[in-house]
Amino acid sequence: MALRVGRIPFLVCAPFFHDFLGRESEFADVEFVDGAPSAHCAGLKDGSIHLSPASSITFAQKPGAFVLAPDICTSCSFEVRSVKLFAKYPIEELNGKLVRLTAQSMTSVNLLKILLQERFCLEPQYRVGAYEPTDDACLLIGDQALEENERHRFAYSYDLGTLWQDWQHVPFVFGAWIVSKETLKPDLEQTLKDYLQATRESVERFRRDPSTCLSRWLDRYPVALPRSIIENYYSSLDYRFTDDRKRSLSLFFEHAAALGLIERVPALEFLSF
Repeated sequence: MALRVGRIPFLVCAPFFHDFLGRESEFADVEFVDGAPSAHCAGLKDGSIHLSPASSITFAQKPGAFVLAPDICTSCSFEVRSVKLFAKYPIEELNGKLVRLTAQSMTSVNLLKILLQERFCLEPQYRVGAYEPTDDACLLIGDQALEENERHRFAYSYDLGTLWQDWQHVPFVFGAWIVSKETLKPDLEQTLKDYLQATRESVERFRRDPSTCLSRWLDRYPVALPRSIIENYYSSLDYRFTDDRKRSLSLFFEHAAALGLIERVPALEFLSF
């Protein structure tokens, strides 16, 4: 059986996956499945993929079904730049206004709802889908958010990573390497170990030589942004799953449960190898 890995073709995930591009034959027991975080959230829950750097809230949506890689995640040093609320009005004036939500990531959607309701005491109207000119604000993630940064169509923009860290004093965890417990079987365990080690090495190579690694990535997944902006983007990202980030993930689950966005706060479970 092949190890099915959910691959997210966004710039934020380039460090995880660039090193496998063009080398797929060396990983004959691994099958890559491209899709947005929301697609991999569904795939993890229905068993069609085994692991992915998926939206972190996925772990809480099917308690007991998953474990987390203990040392790698998708987080930020302060601002994340690729998860942003773009608005025609200041955030404090969005009560009752129409906010369009991305369908690509439930973590970002739920983080925005927590921030608006608990931090800013707001209750906007939410609709899911592509931004329309009549909308008052929209939440964009990934490369779409980075591209919107350069269009300057909105009077106001808010980085959700910054809003969370200002409020909770810990960096937010947007994506975690979530592994289905169905993967922890003898026929897949060694492949899983080898794949995760190769992923760690991929991240390290990216840190040492981001320009070369990005060229490989952009050949496969081009983005309509200047190269200088793309390279600078990684200065705000951090892929280490540190203790404060684990604490932040638990805090996120606590707030999500308090608002009824998840059923209960799950205990964090980690791979033991």
